[in-house]
Amino acid sequence: MALDKYQSMRDFEKTAEPSGAADPERSEFERNGTPRFTIQEHHATALHWDFRLERDGVLVSWAVPRGLPPDPRVNHLAVHTEDHPLSYFDYEGEIPKGEYGGGKVILWDTGTYTEEKWSDREVMVVLHGERAKGRHVLFKTGGKNWMIHRMDPAEDPTRELVPDDARPLQPVEMAALPDEGDWRYAIAWKGTRVAVAVDGGRCVARDAGGDDVTKKWPELGLFGRAVGALPVVFTGVLVRPKPKALATFFLEDVVWLDGHPTDPLPFSTRRGLLEDLELEGESWRPSPLYDDGAVLLEAARAQDLPGVLAFRWDAPLEAPRVVPSRG
Repeated sequence: MALDKYQSMRDFEKTAEPSGAADPERSEFERNGTPRFTIQEHHATALHWDFRLERDGVLVSWAVPRGLPPDPRVNHLAVHTEDHPLSYFDYEGEIPKGEYGGGKVILWDTGTYTEEKWSDREVMVVLHGERAKGRHVLFKTGGKNWMIHRMDPAEDPTRELVPDDARPLQPVEMAALPDEGDWRYAIAWKGTRVAVAVDGGRCVARDAGGDDVTKKWPELGLFGRAVGALPVVFTGVLVRPKPKALATFFLEDVVWLDGHPTDPLPFSTRRGLLEDLELEGESWRPSPLYDDGAVLLEAARAQDLPGVLAFRWDAPLEAPRVVPSRG
């Protein structure tokens, strides 16, 4: 009976999700007093994380659009959904398009939990996972909507919240390429310079004046899904080659990452952090860097591009230099 709703919403001839028909009444873990939790990153119509607690032979489930909050200063929405079968615990795969929950499901974390309180309106647990740890409480706010709150302090006491006012530094124009120091060079694309803050897979883009331009660039929705749960702030340029064409986000730098500003770090280290994220998709990629600025400037002139950006390789965050291709 507990899985009737789950099973009625799916066609198991079309989806590879487990039906739960052959599941035991209780898992070995629950019988031994160590019930499990699982968190699955779900790339459905809207990116979210499915948080599931094993109890009474099913996985009691919530969809959490921004993932579990890593900091007690913020609460995240958690939408109560239908109970799932125990065999869904480690499910990964592609739910077919057009089916309920269509999209990719990725296992994000698993572990056990300790129950401290469980009622119709409040669930308090301590998570023992690899990525999700500590005391959390879910509390009902109305209908299917709950909130999830981290009760323990952040694991990192120096952790900061994602800045909501990040903006890019405007390049400083120079008449010629720098002739001293260690520099790297990139094309100065004709587009909109932005800082893009990603939190729980959702993007906010601001231009150099601080204006929110997110809605002008719908391609950022897919970019946020690619970044996933990691809180991070990028700077770069959004380029649309012609009206109604697909824009490309050329990523130049990471200026804030997972709770900490990176601006004191040299550009070489920040660029390494960007490369480690391995973000390259249909409409986003790191802007290529070159050692030889003179050759790149000639190429920019030949292709009628605006110019070349120069980044000081060993410097903390500072405005890049720009040398126009037409003096």
